Amino acid sequence: MNPALVALVLALLSTVAAQSHDHHDMGWVNGYRQGFSFQCAHGEVLVAIRSYFSEQEGSDRLWSFECQPTPEGLGEPSDCWWDDLNRAGLEWTSTCTRNGLVAGVQSKYFEPVLDREWRFYCCYYKRRCPYSCMKTNDIPEYYREEGELVIPSYGYFIRGAQTTFSGVLRDRQWKYILCRMTDYDCEFENV
Repeated sequence: MNPALVALVLALLSTVAAQSHDHHDMGWVNGYRQGFSFQCAHGEVLVAIRSYFSEQEGSDRLWSFECQPTPEGLGEPSDCWWDDLNRAGLEWTSTCTRNGLVAGVQSKYFEPVLDREWRFYCCYYKRRCPYSCMKTNDIPEYYREEGELVIPSYGYFIRGAQTTFSGVLRDRQWKYILCRMTDYDCEFENV
């Protein structure tokens, strides 16, 4: 057998083996079946969300979040609050009220349903209004896969999410609501 081919196969196998354990070093904010409350620092909003599913651990996910300061033109948040709560096992759509941006996430695991309740921490920036809003594709693309959202372009912000729950597979898929924000004051809510 060709020694170069053997070396290539061994290198590929070690890469695959390493990737299957990478989920342990991601800075997760929770353990399986544990609640968590994550908030960005004052003046920052969520820009990345990652999750890793395990059927063996109660059909639950580990979660990791990253924050980034908002642009100077947006100013400082004048108010922050915990928004609507969903119930475990149900579909849920939540957009921050008062034109808010998502700056945190809270979740509690419910063993009887093998699912979580969710709530967003929202922050209000003066009287800025969202525009050019869109929903992402399903994250993860298929139930029980790893999930990852990284804001695709600077100037877009997470305003909320729509999520579906599979009672058969005991997992959720998310469509995040992303918007730009005006750089001028506006007098109305545009949700």
